[in-house]
Amino acid sequence: MPALVVSAGERASVRFLEFFASAIRNPHTRRAYARAVGDFLDWCAGAGVSSITAVQPLHVAAWIERQTQSLSAPTVRQRLAAIRHLFDWLVTGQIVPHNPAASVRGPSHTTKKGKTPVLDATEARQLLDSIDVTTPIGLRDRALIALMVFSFARVGAALAMRVEDVYVQQRRLWVRLREKGGKAHAMPCHHTLEAYLHEYLEQTGLRDEPTGPLFRTIARGTGQLSTTPLPQANAYAMVRRRALAAGIGTAIGNHTFRATGITAYLRNGGTLENAAAMANHASTRTTQLYDRRHDDISLDEVERIRV
Repeated sequence: MPALVVSAGERASVRFLEFFASAIRNPHTRRAYARAVGDFLDWCAGAGVSSITAVQPLHVAAWIERQTQSLSAPTVRQRLAAIRHLFDWLVTGQIVPHNPAASVRGPSHTTKKGKTPVLDATEARQLLDSIDVTTPIGLRDRALIALMVFSFARVGAALAMRVEDVYVQQRRLWVRLREKGGKAHAMPCHHTLEAYLHEYLEQTGLRDEPTGPLFRTIARGTGQLSTTPLPQANAYAMVRRRALAAGIGTAIGNHTFRATGITAYLRNGGTLENAAAMANHASTRTTQLYDRRHDDISLDEVERIRV
C-alpha cells in the first residue's frame, strides 16, 4: 500500500484497494493502472505531498510533463487515464472532494497506421512451414500462430480458448473466441487453419478433454502437453524463437499475426467492413490501423529516388 494512501486513513486504503479489485476487470489493464498509480504516488511522496487527499492538479500536471520526456504519447495518455479513473473512484467514495486529474490535459496523439510489425504472406508461410510438427509442441505452436493469422484473433482470446471452443457447424470447423470486454465471437476456419487444428487435436489427444485449455504448456522433462494454460509471455517467447529459427529478421510479436492476417485479407480483395466484423472491431477506423497495403506503395516510390 502506498504511503500516501495509508496516511489518508483506513477508509481511503479500503477504497483504494476496491478500485483495483472491483472497478477494473481486465487483468492487463489492472496491471498497467497499478504501475502508473504506483509511479505517480511515489513521485508525489518525493515532491513532499503528505497524503493522497492533498494531491492537486499542479502535481498531476508536473508528473505528466515528466512522463512525456521519456514515454510515448499513447503511454502517457494511458497513465493519465489511470490517475483520472482512480480519483473518480475516490471522489464517489467521498475520500477526496474533487478529481485533481480532471482538468489536466495529456499530450495530443493522432495516428492513421499502427506500429505493429507485419509479415508479408511469403514470410508468414515461411514461418508456418519451418515448424517441426512431429512433436506436440510443434503442433501446438503451428496451430496457435495459424489461429491468429487466419481468424485475426488476439493472443489473449486465443490463449483463453478451451478445447470445446473448436467445434463443427455447417460441416465446417469453427472457433469461438472471447475478446476484450467479454465479447463472444465465432468464426468459421480457413481450410488451412482447419487442417492444423484437426491435426493438433487428434495427435495430442485433446479431443477427449473438451473443458480443458486448448493451448497448454509442455510438462517438464516429458515433451508432452500439461494441463496448464499457456501464458501470454510464453507465447511471445515462442513466437520470437520460431521467427529467429525461420530466418525472419522482423522483430515480430503476438499481435503481428492479427495485422498480418488483416492485411493479407484486404490485399486479396476483402472489404474493410468484413475485416472489421471478422476482427470483432466496433469501428472500421480501428481495422484501418492494421491495413499495411500502402507500405508496398511507399517502398516502390522510395526506389524512384535515383542519385
